[in-house]
Amino acid sequence: MRTPRTLFVSLFIFTFILSACTSPNPSAPTQTPRPGIAEVASATKMPTQAASSLNVGKEALRGKQVTVWHPWFGAEASLFESQVREFNAENEWGIVVSAESKTNFSELFSQTSAALEDSTNPNLVIAFPEHAIGWREHVVDLNAYVRDPEFGMSALEMSEFPSVIWMQDEVDGARLGMPAQRTARFILYNQSWARELGYATPPETSTEFERQACAAHEAVGRDANPDNDQLGGWLVDADAMTPLAWMIAFDGGVQEENGYRFLTPGNIDALKYLKTLQQKNCAWVASSGTSSYDRFAARQALFANASLEELADQTRAFAAAGSRDEWTILPYPGVDRSAFVVYGSSFIVFDSDEATQLASWLFIRWMLSSENQARWVQSTGLFPLRVSTMDLLADYAASHPQWVQAVNLLPKGEMTPKLASWRVVRVMLEDGFSDMFDTIRHPDLTEGQVPLVLRQMDETAEDLNR
Repeated sequence: MRTPRTLFVSLFIFTFILSACTSPNPSAPTQTPRPGIAEVASATKMPTQAASSLNVGKEALRGKQVTVWHPWFGAEASLFESQVREFNAENEWGIVVSAESKTNFSELFSQTSAALEDSTNPNLVIAFPEHAIGWREHVVDLNAYVRDPEFGMSALEMSEFPSVIWMQDEVDGARLGMPAQRTARFILYNQSWARELGYATPPETSTEFERQACAAHEAVGRDANPDNDQLGGWLVDADAMTPLAWMIAFDGGVQEENGYRFLTPGNIDALKYLKTLQQKNCAWVASSGTSSYDRFAARQALFANASLEELADQTRAFAAAGSRDEWTILPYPGVDRSAFVVYGSSFIVFDSDEATQLASWLFIRWMLSSENQARWVQSTGLFPLRVSTMDLLADYAASHPQWVQAVNLLPKGEMTPKLASWRVVRVMLEDGFSDMFDTIRHPDLTEGQVPLVLRQMDETAEDLNR
C-alpha cells in the first residue's frame, strides 16, 4: 500500500504530466502536435544514436568556445556560473562556455541589440521570447537541433515540457529559443480570514471574488481603527501580468494577429468590473512604504498579488508578523473561467558557424537536464520546466505548498503576446492600468469611461508596434 507521501508525489507528478499534454489555449494558432500520454509511455527516453543530420562532426566541437550573456545577479548568477563551470569540466566534447552577467534584462537587451549591429554579439543569450522576435534575423531556428537524431531530444523528452512553457518560443513554425525560466503571477488569498468571514472555499468566479472582497472591506470598517477603513478587499497591483490575466479571464486578451486590440467586449467587462470594485472600496491602491507582503500578512487585504518567485517573501512576512494564518494562491477569476499568465526567459542562439551553434545547443540541452532544473527550482522557487524534474523535488514540494498549488494550476496557464513590441507595450499596459486607479490624477474616472482608456491603449500600442 502506498504511503500518503508517495501518493501525494504521484498525484503531483500526474498533474504536471497532464499540463505537459494539454494545450492551454484552444483558440491559439495551430501548434506542432505533441505526443499524448500513451505515446509518452512508449517513447524511448534517450535520443536515438542515429547519425546526426547537422553535418558537424564531434571532432569539430573539440575546444569550441561559446560566449553567453545572462541577466542575472546574486544567487541566480552564482548558480548559473557554477553550472557553467561544471559543464566545462564534464562535457565530453571539450566545449568551453564563458558567461557574462549584464545585471538585468533591460541592460542585456540594450547591449545585445547594439552588439548585433556591429557583429560583436555573444553566441548565446538568456532573454525574453519577445526579444528573440525582435532579433529574429540573427536568431537560429533550433528545430533542427531539438529534433536531431544524435544531438537532439527524444519524443519523450520534448513531451515533458508543459505546452504553455514549450510553445512560447515557437513563432510561425520556427523555434526561436528554449525555455530557461518560467514564472507566473497569482492572487494571494487568506483562507483563515475568509473562514472567519463565513467563506469556506476560495472564490471561483468574479461574482464570488467581489462578494468576499467586499465582506473583508466591511469587516475592517467595523473595527476600532479608523485608519484602515478604506482597506480590506483586493490590493490592486499594476504589474502587466495582472491586468492581462484579468482580461483573459473575462474572455478578452490583447494580441490580434500581428498587432494589438485592447478595445474588446471582454477587456471592457474586465476593467469595468475592477473599477467598480474600487468604487465600492472593495479594491484599493496602497501608498508607498509598507510592502504588499506585510500588508497581506497583517490582514489589510483579503486578496493580494505575487509572482511565483515572491512566495518565499510572503511566507517570511507571515513569520515576521507572527501570523499563523493559512493562505493559498488562485488564478484570476472571470465570469465562468479563470486565468493566469506564464512568462519568463529563454535560451536564444545567434547565427555563427555550424560547430559553435551546435556547441551552444549542447550547453542548452545540458542546462535543461532534470538535475540542473531541480537545482534552479530549489534556488529560485520558479516552475520546473519538465516532468522528470518532479521526481527530484519531493522534499521541496512537501515544504512549499503554495508552489505545489502553482504547479498544479499549469494547465490553466496562458502565454504572453508573441510580438517583439510586447517588451514596450507591457510597460504601457502597466502605466495605463495604474493610471486608471489613480484617484488623485483622475478623481472622476468611472467604469463608464473604461472604453476610453482602452481606446487610448489601442492607439499607443499601434504606435509602439510599428
